[in-house]
Amino acid sequence: MLGAAAFLFATGAMPAGAAEPISPERLAETVKVLASDAFEGRAPGTAGETKTVDYLVARLKALGLEPGGRDGSWIQPVPLVRTQIGAGGTMQATVAGQAVPFVQGSSIYVSTVRPVDRVAIADAPMVFVGYGVSAPEQGWDDFKGVDLKGKVAVFLINDPDFEAKPGEAVAGRFGGTRMTYYGRWTYKFEEAARRGAIAALIVHDTPGAGYGWNTVVAPGGENYDIQRANPEERVLLQGWIEGDAATDLFRRAGLDLADLRLRARRADFAPVELKGVRYSASLPVTFSRMQSRNVLARMPGKTRPDEVVMFGAHWDAYGVGAPDAEGRTVRPGANDDALGVAGLIELARGFAQGPRPDRSLVFGFWTAEERGLLGSEAYAVDPVYPAEKTVANFTLDILQTAGLSRDVLLVGQGQNDLEADLARAAAAQGRSVTPEALPERGLFYRADHFPLARRGVPTLLLMAISGAPDLVEGGRTAGEAWLKAYMACYHQTCDRWTPEWNLSGAAQDIALVRDIAGSLANSSRWPHWSPTSEFRAVRERTNGR
Repeated sequence: MLGAAAFLFATGAMPAGAAEPISPERLAETVKVLASDAFEGRAPGTAGETKTVDYLVARLKALGLEPGGRDGSWIQPVPLVRTQIGAGGTMQATVAGQAVPFVQGSSIYVSTVRPVDRVAIADAPMVFVGYGVSAPEQGWDDFKGVDLKGKVAVFLINDPDFEAKPGEAVAGRFGGTRMTYYGRWTYKFEEAARRGAIAALIVHDTPGAGYGWNTVVAPGGENYDIQRANPEERVLLQGWIEGDAATDLFRRAGLDLADLRLRARRADFAPVELKGVRYSASLPVTFSRMQSRNVLARMPGKTRPDEVVMFGAHWDAYGVGAPDAEGRTVRPGANDDALGVAGLIELARGFAQGPRPDRSLVFGFWTAEERGLLGSEAYAVDPVYPAEKTVANFTLDILQTAGLSRDVLLVGQGQNDLEADLARAAAAQGRSVTPEALPERGLFYRADHFPLARRGVPTLLLMAISGAPDLVEGGRTAGEAWLKAYMACYHQTCDRWTPEWNLSGAAQDIALVRDIAGSLANSSRWPHWSPTSEFRAVRERTNGR
């Protein structure tokens, strides 16, 4: 039988030579505080934010870390804007002089991130741009120089090869069924804005999006963004057209959307104007501004303090909502992401107790992840530590709570060198690496590491909802049961701490991050993006590595 220390090392809770393992008990204690009703669901701009920020700063001070923000501050301000499409507006397409009304939440769903009192669009031409991908590294351009200024760009969701059949030239050219950033709705809205479109609409289909129409309409016309010096860098109106409504609109314009889907899978595709079709919208908007905060802590490196290894987790959750069947209104976000925050605190504790590393360590606790990765985006737009000097980013966002696992899930396979590091660290724990089970959902582009990745920083995300773990007790079947049960509580009042949690598996995964990051922090190595990654070029431009 293994002794206690040998067992901890074998299960990944403690690396060889470490003074202390990652403690499931300490993880639980932190989660119980942050996910308590007193913190009111940790929504940005509320009393729950104040309690959360004060708690985090006190914990980090107690560990002996330094403030990581500018001018000796623990805080990075994050100004946010909230917008809400109001009732009583109208939307329609005019086809050859005949009005085709759109109904918000039924045939169309739209919102805006601009701080305006009204969205007013009159008779804007509509242009189908296929998948709307501009990927020089793939020799792919869906736009072919077409002028979109003042027009409504209509996109397909996902990548050009998502529906490709074997033998098609595009098959496997992007990610296959694994979504790349070009497939994300965020990319499509950004690309439309870069090209001057006044609005961007995506044709919804459940397989390509990874979720149904009910998920699309769930925000109810509400949206958030960071406050921008130039709000016009975002389209005035963004959203989705329900699939059948889009098919009907194209038919009225004399076009076959099914045929256009096939044509959009070819590199020679060119945008198609919906001839005789004009889009109009008159929608009331309310907006408000709020001030939120990231929390930053730092452990300076002893020999190369300007080179940074960064850790991240988001402190926010969904605040207070409608009562559930038991009358509970607080959505506490115990796993999403109080557990990730607890993991960062335990990583900070472990590094603070050991010898100071050669490179600096920075711990980022981000706001407004649930509003669109806004805290981490605000940091990436105005980084305290330059991206070209940031060696890597490690993000914890939802860890499994069902016990020890034989594997660790990899999100975004094929992106960068950190995947090989993960495999080596997992093997040292006696574990394997399993690629995410639902790559078409694009989870790699939906967590707080992503704004750093877009700026060229190699990243590693641990996110347990990317698949079912192979649990030591019960195998993949038990892992599937855990995942199904957790997803039923995702963003709900029932994402709360419970004594039934078994955090030994979470401790395993946090130990993986500690071991990989610790090795990088005491080396001169710079991880690289893979040749096929959409983020390789920006890294090469910024630091030449």
